Amino acid sequence: MVKVKTLEEIEIMRESALVVSRTLGMIANEIKPGANPLKLDKMAEEYIREQGAEPGFLGMYDFPNTLNWSPNAQVVHGIPNNEPLKEGDIISVDCGALKNGYYGDHAYTFEVGEVAPETKNLLKVTKESLYIGIREFKLGNRVGDVAYAIQNHTEKHDYGVVRELVGHGLGKELHEDPQMPNYGKRGRGKKFVNGMVVAIEPMINMGTRRIKQLKDGWTILTADGQPSAHFEHNVALIDGKPELLSTFQYIYDALGIKSDEEAEFRRHKLV
Repeated sequence: MVKVKTLEEIEIMRESALVVSRTLGMIANEIKPGANPLKLDKMAEEYIREQGAEPGFLGMYDFPNTLNWSPNAQVVHGIPNNEPLKEGDIISVDCGALKNGYYGDHAYTFEVGEVAPETKNLLKVTKESLYIGIREFKLGNRVGDVAYAIQNHTEKHDYGVVRELVGHGLGKELHEDPQMPNYGKRGRGKKFVNGMVVAIEPMINMGTRRIKQLKDGWTILTADGQPSAHFEHNVALIDGKPELLSTFQYIYDALGIKSDEEAEFRRHKLV
């Protein structure tokens, strides 16, 4: 059952989302060749706690860390280790925070130094598909409209859309209804209503859509060993339109990137 939020609850969730946004921005400063993933994971835990929140992933379902740390061919749910980042890597960092009883949860795929042009394009198209999907999260549309938009854009580039892992509703629980797949048909699935809050998160592979899991019980990677990208935002439906609760702006500030990609989905000034 979908748990519709009041405007007051959405404002509380905005702060939870921004705890994650600021944490990813802090991590962005450290994503460089030679960086130690476990050290960055500890930094993220401490930073989240400094903001009056709790790490959302640490201990959930017995997950051992604060960050999902998924380099290169890993899709999601990777576990940070002591293997340093290398020039040309990409690294998907998924982070959650619990503050005032509500969760924030989003992700960004970072470039480590200079990456291959074809990998840059995978990241570009995947992030484009995120905003194309968000645009369809509007009053009267359905889950399938978001799913189709993401699938249509990414498959035009012959990329593989992961089927087994999906976005989700968000609130007092990290995973609420509805499920938000990245593939589907227009007009199908749950109808969107004001007060819904969801995590939209394309997980797109350069090659096959098929995946496999490591023996650690967590790490998901592409079946063909090609790279995968993952971008995620938290979005509320207010007055019939999608509004971002999370932001990549802290990441862009850290990396010196100029972007207005979020402007159409934001009515509140970031602080």
